[in-house]
Amino acid sequence: MQETINGNAKVIEDLSALCTEADAIHHSTDSFGNAFHWFRLGTPRMLTRGAEILRQADARLAMVTAYNRRQLSEPMQEVCYHFELDGVVYNVTVTLNGEWPTVPSITPLFANADWHEREMMELYGIQVTGQPNPRRLFLDEELDAGILNEAVPLSIMMNGACTTDLWERILKDKENQS
Repeated sequence: MQETINGNAKVIEDLSALCTEADAIHHSTDSFGNAFHWFRLGTPRMLTRGAEILRQADARLAMVTAYNRRQLSEPMQEVCYHFELDGVVYNVTVTLNGEWPTVPSITPLFANADWHEREMMELYGIQVTGQPNPRRLFLDEELDAGILNEAVPLSIMMNGACTTDLWERILKDKENQS
């Protein structure tokens, strides 16, 4: 029972071996006793191996979250894969940047990754190498891939300190359209 609460020790050990940064591994439990394990892989190339580890343990891919982690210098895209195994959530995150701008497809290991990967490609412009079915899901073909990267994030819109920045972006877009 304790192993179920804390997670599968072999999976944790194997995923930890793929993490290269000192602060890339985090374990937590919420107020209900649900366990969560977070792993930030060294490069997106390691994602396939991480997915293989979880597939061999009979984990289930629950969700994939793509988001921008905005830095002062430039935005970085990140993708977090959320797996469930024996009631424990394993979160595997990869950072995309100039050196590693793509993620490998894990659809061959988890068939339900197909929808998530296609959504990332369509809405966020994230390239997924080896995706077996790269067709669009729902946006018109005339719209650019990654259209959601053009939107102003709600956190920026709601932050009163960024009001000037927001209006400058809106006015610049209007000028470019004229």
